[in-house]
Amino acid sequence: MSAFLDELSWRGLLHSTTSEDLVAHLATPGRVAYCGFDPTAEALTIGNLMPIKMLAHWQRAGHRPIALMGGATGLIGDPSGKSEERKLLDRDQVEANITNYKATFERILDFDLPAENRASMVNNHDWLGSIGYIHMLRDVGKHFSVNMMIQKESVAARLTEREQGISYTEFSYMILQAYDFLHLNRAMNCTVQIGGSDQFGNIVAGIDLIRRLVGREDPASPDAEGRAYGVTNPLVTKSDGGKIGKSEKGAVWLDPSKTSPYAFYQFWLNTTDADVVKFLKWFTFETQERIAELEHAANDAPQAREAQRALAEAMTVMIHGETEFDRALSASKALFSGAVKDLDASMLSEVFADVPASTLPKSRLEGDGLELVSLLPETPLASSKRESRQFLEQGAVSVNGEKVGLERSLGTADLLHGTTVLLRRGKKLWHALRFEG
Repeated sequence: MSAFLDELSWRGLLHSTTSEDLVAHLATPGRVAYCGFDPTAEALTIGNLMPIKMLAHWQRAGHRPIALMGGATGLIGDPSGKSEERKLLDRDQVEANITNYKATFERILDFDLPAENRASMVNNHDWLGSIGYIHMLRDVGKHFSVNMMIQKESVAARLTEREQGISYTEFSYMILQAYDFLHLNRAMNCTVQIGGSDQFGNIVAGIDLIRRLVGREDPASPDAEGRAYGVTNPLVTKSDGGKIGKSEKGAVWLDPSKTSPYAFYQFWLNTTDADVVKFLKWFTFETQERIAELEHAANDAPQAREAQRALAEAMTVMIHGETEFDRALSASKALFSGAVKDLDASMLSEVFADVPASTLPKSRLEGDGLELVSLLPETPLASSKRESRQFLEQGAVSVNGEKVGLERSLGTADLLHGTTVLLRRGKKLWHALRFEG
């Protein structure tokens, strides 16, 4: 087996290939493969990470990856995995989404290597946008059987839903994706398409189109038969069957403006013991030997969470870089220890964005200040003044990470970054006081 297929296999990322001849094809370095990404959301999520990583493994095996941005197909929408019609986007929104994606691809793929191994990013609007309707029907559409197309799982499922059905727009998506493969085969000698297992039908359609057209156009070429190949990865899920990339707050984004590096780090840190080894294989570039070490650690001392910490570090560095990882790690340690005074305003806001909070007027801090024994019952940290007094006498309450006693009052000097006081009872119960005015 080839280095690329071997790597996918031990990581559990190889679902199927379209031909046994692929192994011999990959013996020659510098082969070209592409994977398509429809920019239908303004940013990418963890759910989009797998196909990018597949391209990265392809590049690391000595071949050339192409990330195809669906500037045209994104205007249509792939029906695969969808139970209803997609909302159509305008071209300006699609192009803006593509621009937002670039930073993520540049972190994972190398666009500066020698030509035979360099990653490329292309936009299928550059060729699909200028194709006439008659040309597409006459020279491309005639090679597609409607009988075959309606048997495709994503189409068949929608056809059984009488109320929803499927539009001709989405039904035509397979033809456009197949034409992408044909164009890249002609223009960039691309011979392999990579995708999720739900894309198998679309990939085979492209391979068949290349076989029908390329071999006839250039019968003297080494690939006279129009040979092309497909590789698919399984659709990965968590051990409980849930989707990867969903947190209690919703999608986990690869864009720091939508999911902060700290929240991103915490997502991976909170991976269950049942999933952590799989996630290390699927999402990181850690070696087989290193993952074996972490698996032993997870089995022998799961409470240490060494595997989760390694996963969180690898993923945060990959997507956001060393600096943001260091900040996220420092913030995580500060939250655990209670030493929150050293957090800058931005990180303080990120770390405590989801803790219970209340807003008070700054005027309450004037004069002798605000007595904690009276304040705590205004928060979830104490249910009564008697309970408040008890917690303070026991040394169970801290202000901005420092334990306080019964006589403690809050004043303006306690404000972090001029706005916030952080109260904690015990080790885990936090409450943020935000003062305004």
